Amino acid sequence: MTSGYITPRQHCRSKRGFILDPALPILGMHNRIQTDFEFDFHSHPRGQLAYASEGVIKVQTDDGSWVIPPTQAVWIPGGIHHSVSPAVTSEIRHLFVDPVYLHRFPAQCSVVEVSPLLRELILRVAAFGDSYAPSSPASRLCAVILDELEALRPSRLHLPLSDDRRLQPVMQAILHEPDAPDDLPYWAARVGASERTLRRLFVRETGMTFQQWRQQVRLQQAVEQLGQGESVLNVSLNLGYRSPSAFVAMFRKALGVSPGRYCNAVGTESNPG
Repeated sequence: MTSGYITPRQHCRSKRGFILDPALPILGMHNRIQTDFEFDFHSHPRGQLAYASEGVIKVQTDDGSWVIPPTQAVWIPGGIHHSVSPAVTSEIRHLFVDPVYLHRFPAQCSVVEVSPLLRELILRVAAFGDSYAPSSPASRLCAVILDELEALRPSRLHLPLSDDRRLQPVMQAILHEPDAPDDLPYWAARVGASERTLRRLFVRETGMTFQQWRQQVRLQQAVEQLGQGESVLNVSLNLGYRSPSAFVAMFRKALGVSPGRYCNAVGTESNPG
């Protein structure tokens, strides 16, 4: 593919996702985003790796959402309609990968665990901007990152969504009511569908049971609130748990660590849990 430039839509905040040049395999960008800022939904031909070195970010696509702490980064394939927003004021690095190299990576959004090596590589390459010479140290570092990104794997913080007219109102209500009832008959009555129909639709549309999907909502919201500095006690109450111990047990089972250790890993403060 020859080098070139595609004019981005006005609602995309960076032009680097539209620069086509295989001699520049990765183009980096670094910005600090305030909590109330959100990129409009957009797409670009380059693939994108979004990483918050500080803070917690949420990536949304038409198919679902991912909550990303500093221990992980999210891969967004080229052409995927998406938005990125911070749960707290965040330092975000974006790496845009030229389409020539995209065959090496998943065609769906995925998450990579950020090792100390990968973190340093991301921080270095994000500072290169949109110009460096072939065979330069910058170019060689980009080649190492491309190799590292082939270890992408699905995230346990992924929340699949659906455009089914019966599921959408249930999903949107739960997303906006963290302590909403867990009773499936309640939601069936609320949207005028049978309990059996909703149960079947959740599995078909998301690959999860209703209870599993509901837990993913709570898990994402827990990560966001912990990233904002909320205590384990407050988070458990906000999400409708009757006791902090029940919340801690859910969190530990899902992510393999307690909320307290998780907060230590991502550099936030929280009451021990």
